[in-house]
Amino acid sequence: MEYKDYYKILGVDRNAKEPEIKRVYRKLALQYHPDHNPGDKKAEDKFKEINEAYQVLSDPQKRTRYDQLGESYSRWQQRGAPGGFNWEEWSNTPAGYPRGDYSSRVEYNDLEDILGGGFSEFFRRIFGDFGSQPTRGGQSTRQGRAQQPSIQKEITLTLLEAYHGATRLFDVDGKRLEIKTPPGARTGTKVRVANAIPSNANGQTGDLYLVIKVADDPRFERDGNDLYTDGHMDLYTAVLGGEITVATLNGKIVLTIPPETQPGQTFRLHGRGMPQLKNPQTRGDLFVRAKVRIPRKLTERQRELFEELARSEKSQTTSE
Repeated sequence: MEYKDYYKILGVDRNAKEPEIKRVYRKLALQYHPDHNPGDKKAEDKFKEINEAYQVLSDPQKRTRYDQLGESYSRWQQRGAPGGFNWEEWSNTPAGYPRGDYSSRVEYNDLEDILGGGFSEFFRRIFGDFGSQPTRGGQSTRQGRAQQPSIQKEITLTLLEAYHGATRLFDVDGKRLEIKTPPGARTGTKVRVANAIPSNANGQTGDLYLVIKVADDPRFERDGNDLYTDGHMDLYTAVLGGEITVATLNGKIVLTIPPETQPGQTFRLHGRGMPQLKNPQTRGDLFVRAKVRIPRKLTERQRELFEELARSEKSQTTSE
């Protein structure tokens, strides 16, 4: 199995802080997003690779585990020892537990469903059991489950899935479960599935807790239930007014731009944000920031017109 250098994929230093990693990720994700590269398989694969790298480097526990793996892999390469790298030492150990000393855990069949889809074999082998650890008060042991066992599992949703709600399929000890997440979920939201863990020798069942992590979206920034995005327009639309198309999580809409719109000016679209978690009929707002594109490669006539406009503006300012 090939080792993946997530730092190299994102193009950041190994000591990079979270804000830099997030900034670089957003830039790359926007560049390779399928919406901007329709039908481009290479761009789609690159987009998945970028998202996978960010999922690891933006999570302190995953990043620590990955850095430990990288150090071991580097030492193995430097030694030039015969035989392949011992991947089993890493793929058999849940994240967050010391090697050789960990509790029994529920195994899930479909890691693509659990982790949101699109992850590489490297990611699944190293992080497939991440977060699958017993909760306090229902701890499991190698000898068997204690009374009232409970399992906590982290799942990752896209922002679009968090907006509409999503369905995940799980196989827990032979019991197939279809679990729906609520619209409006955010990072840290917990979904409790009562009696999902089959009964133990004492006839007691346990609960499954899904801890949701919402992945960053390159098009939108989230603040509570409000969303922020950029509305791109040319200079002429900003000056004279017109219409632009704006993406929302519920489809594209047409936004009317008033004349003399300033760069950075914000337009508020009521009710176009995220659903309220316990009241999905109520939604936050979407704020669209004006991003004005300055024309390039002006013709001689266009340059003359701009110079004439500049002289007129300067003359008007002087007279005032």
